[in-house]
Amino acid sequence: MKTLDQLKAGQSATVKAVSGEGSAIYQRLLEMGVFEGAELKVVRFAPLGDPMEIFLQGYNLSLRKSEARMVEVVCAE
Repeated sequence: MKTLDQLKAGQSATVKAVSGEGSAIYQRLLEMGVFEGAELKVVRFAPLGDPMEIFLQGYNLSLRKSEARMVEVVCAE
């Protein structure tokens, strides 16, 4: 299973699951629209690779790699 932090710029995916239930980061991800079934696209990475910018639910969202690691995705072909 791939996690969001393993994707490359330009790749699209669908969220399969979000781990870390009960944590503050988990709740924050859900509030920002990162939940099962959400479609997203990796826009770009910061020059040093962290954070990463994704497009979902009509807006761009910046996530640290540690946060993106909590999101399991299925890549679009």
